[in-house]
Amino acid sequence: MMSTETLNLDETALGAWTEEREFEVTAERIAQYALATNDPIEAHLEGEVAPPVFAIVPVFQSLVEPALKVVPPALLGRILHGEQDFRFHRALRPGDRLVARGKMTGFEGLPNGTRAAVYLETRDDRGELVNEQYVTFFIRGFDDGRKLGELSPGHRFAEELREQAPVLDVTQRIDEDQTHRYAEASGDPMPIHLDDEIARAAGLPGIIAHGFCVLAFTSWAILRELGGSDARRLRRLAVRFSKPVLPGQEIRTRAWERERAGGAATYAYETTVDGTAVLRDGLAVLGDPA
Repeated sequence: MMSTETLNLDETALGAWTEEREFEVTAERIAQYALATNDPIEAHLEGEVAPPVFAIVPVFQSLVEPALKVVPPALLGRILHGEQDFRFHRALRPGDRLVARGKMTGFEGLPNGTRAAVYLETRDDRGELVNEQYVTFFIRGFDDGRKLGELSPGHRFAEELREQAPVLDVTQRIDEDQTHRYAEASGDPMPIHLDDEIARAAGLPGIIAHGFCVLAFTSWAILRELGGSDARRLRRLAVRFSKPVLPGQEIRTRAWERERAGGAATYAYETTVDGTAVLRDGLAVLGDPA
């Protein structure tokens, strides 16, 4: 049963920026992240250029803080990561000195919970925008009956694309120790990814893979098969997380070309485990080679 528990989200905190967080990109940290996500692209493994999803590492603290400003503490345990939308202005490289901040932009009550949108930006030490991220959180079983502010941009999968043959069809395996390697490389220590007992107490079948780790797998598959293994070509990467992935499972990612325009190709994709979608409404935009 839906419950409001007489709690309300704090709309006065909408639009309030977090403190700026600084982060220095190193070749060692890039290579560690590539290894933790089984990334085979040489430039990533050599630490020359960061894999696209590495962009979450400098903003990780800024991702959490906006929710703490808006969501009552009693509801924090109900928050799930629903959607992620990266907008890349350039790839990250060793030596980059970054400054990240975030803010919650809006929320909307729904019959089964509330979705809340966070906007993150990362700039370099010259103030130039490096990437933007739109994040959607979902608060299970809570609705205070309001819709305020702005939600994240959409990226729905067009079902008619299934009538075409996919341009990408890749199967990858999540290793049994993947979550431990990823937690160390990414700085994400959430216990549902590391402790089987805690994960089961949370209603999960056991330890689950980090959503960003699964997304990193799909990103390097897309880059390798469609983008010439060049992270500089990726302009946008968006997805909705729909089911958890377990260590030891195989994921299958298929992509369909949606359009070509303005020197870029847009692809829709989805990732499944045994035929069940775990990543939905995937979207990738690749610029033409320089």
